[in-house]
Amino acid sequence: MLISFDLDDTLICDRELVPKERNKVPFFLKPWLNEPLRLGTCKLMQQLNQYGCGILIITSSYRSPWLVRLWLTCYGISVVNVINQNIYRDYLKRHSINLYPSKNPKLFGSSLHIDDSEGVRLEGEKYGFEVIVISPTDRNWTEKVIEAVRNKLKAGKI
Repeated sequence: MLISFDLDDTLICDRELVPKERNKVPFFLKPWLNEPLRLGTCKLMQQLNQYGCGILIITSSYRSPWLVRLWLTCYGISVVNVINQNIYRDYLKRHSINLYPSKNPKLFGSSLHIDDSEGVRLEGEKYGFEVIVISPTDRNWTEKVIEAVRNKLKAGKI
């Protein structure tokens, strides 16, 4: 089962009041990998792995998938795949999909998508993928994700 995450304002929160993980990026990589990882992400990813979940990153940014993987690896987080805007648009072109939402995690095997955008949730309703919306300032965001995963596991939807 795959759980997908957005990056900006979901896992990467550079707002001053949002707690962050201790930076684990080696000094020589910081010029390329110096974005703040939201506090609780490392523990959440460990818990999801214990539930048998794989992690997928789906972002509308143009960040290099290789650099995103490397950045998360510095924190001990392994991901199945990173889908950026270029990869998403190429996928849509290859499959001749003309009407599409800003993201569609279901196309890449995700059972549940975590995002900060209410607009993405509305697109999920329209296009048939489930989204849990979490605010960048929500300090209980990891509990919401775990609860949603547990509910899907109990219902046999994952």
